[in-house]
Amino acid sequence: MIKYTHLLVIACMMFFGQVQAKETPNVILIYVDDLGYGDLSCQGATKVQTPNIDQLAVEGRKFSDAHSASAVCTPSRYAVITGEYPLRANNGNGTWGPLSRTSPMIVSTETLTIGKVFQNKGYKTACLGKWHLGFGKGKSNDWSVPLSPGPNDVGFDYYWGVPLVNSGSPFVYVENKTIVGYEENDPLMILNKENKSKGMKPSPTPRFPEEASVKGPNFFTGALKAHQIYDDEKTGTYLTEKAVDWISKNKNNPFFLYFATTNIHHPFTPAPRFKGTSQAGLYGDYIHELDWMVGEIVKSLEKNKLTDNTLIVFTSDNGGMLNLGGRIAVEEGHKINGDLLGFKFGAWEGGHRVPFIAKWPGKIPAGTECHELICSVDMLATFVALTDQEKTLSLKGKDSKNILPLFTGDPSIAVRKELLLAPKSGKHLSLRQGDWMYIPGKGSGGFSGSKPSQHAWGGPAGANLLKSKNSDIVDGKIKTDAPKTQLYNLKDDKYQTSNVVNQHPDLAKKMMQRITEIRTEVKQKNSL
Repeated sequence: MIKYTHLLVIACMMFFGQVQAKETPNVILIYVDDLGYGDLSCQGATKVQTPNIDQLAVEGRKFSDAHSASAVCTPSRYAVITGEYPLRANNGNGTWGPLSRTSPMIVSTETLTIGKVFQNKGYKTACLGKWHLGFGKGKSNDWSVPLSPGPNDVGFDYYWGVPLVNSGSPFVYVENKTIVGYEENDPLMILNKENKSKGMKPSPTPRFPEEASVKGPNFFTGALKAHQIYDDEKTGTYLTEKAVDWISKNKNNPFFLYFATTNIHHPFTPAPRFKGTSQAGLYGDYIHELDWMVGEIVKSLEKNKLTDNTLIVFTSDNGGMLNLGGRIAVEEGHKINGDLLGFKFGAWEGGHRVPFIAKWPGKIPAGTECHELICSVDMLATFVALTDQEKTLSLKGKDSKNILPLFTGDPSIAVRKELLLAPKSGKHLSLRQGDWMYIPGKGSGGFSGSKPSQHAWGGPAGANLLKSKNSDIVDGKIKTDAPKTQLYNLKDDKYQTSNVVNQHPDLAKKMMQRITEIRTEVKQKNSL
């Protein structure tokens, strides 16, 4: 009888464990840096091969009209973490460009985040990779340990990664609230005038050839051991090993992993074994390393028998950037943003229309596509719905929409009626409504380099380099008589060849009024 009862208990535990597993899927959000719309072979690329990422699309659903909320890294990351438009950051003043090296954290510890959504449901959570949302509070971050508040304070049990961006100092890794390799007698310090007057110099960090694109100077001194540990060409491997190890350690718990790669942001520093493997220079080689990273994560799920109960979402923080590495790739015949107009930082489609793939065996129909408008800001509401917390977690003040029905159901359901899109220039804050895209200014509102010596190309010069056609551009410059604003019908003109604002003045006026209305609402909310 005892043995029978014991077996019955075990059977019940197994049964309820299976039920619980079905109700609490693991979730991995792979958030890539600067991956363009045309940077995957499943998106039409021929000079790079991405079999592991392509397999996600074969086994899941690919989205053709997916966007980052911003064409810039920090604002985009703010949106995906908080479910809020970047315009809402900094008390309604917005976040527009890459966060400075001394910025405090711009995510409020009081707000609902994607990490908190899962923590609230008993998940183990981790953020691995690029953070770039600041540390500490007050007016600035002096990088003294402990680094708090940070990722641990906004929903992530564990953090390990690059605190800022791989192209900018301090060129150290951070684990939770400390610097990896931290030594109390050799702290990390900002190289300010006072420290320079004491004879302090920048801590050494590896440099790379020009074709890898710009790696900024080190504006920090001290922390020699931490700087020695930091290795650009090993970062992708380190992050992958951390992810695989963390998944294995948490295989018996429901978990959420926010995997924010430094690939493929410049400098392009793939591990040596990937160099020369693509037909698109170091830019393409870095994509190949990214594909390997994704493959290793998928293998770890298979090894731990977690594949069927794990939702994988793969997307990018903004479009591809036309830096030197990008230009070399273009010269080799690679189209970083496909045939879309524009690049990172700008309001044109190439700046924010990004690859987006979702895979969940048995839930998301394999080999399918969705052509409806979605945005990475929608992850918050989607995860709330996924964890069945719509009645208990308030989304008031959030801009996130639940796109779970587009993952698992009819891919033709229109979930979003409009989307606010933020380029680097606040004056170019743009609006998508249905098939229409309105930009309240000339040009892209992003990078505008055009000379060989300049790091960041974009705008009309960039369009000219790729031989993109646009009615406002001639010989790589905006026409003197071009309209002051832009309107495109993306259903008829996905590549934005014709600005039709003069043909639809009433529609343009209404869309501008809507942008003003949103701006006003945000300002009023933050003035209360």
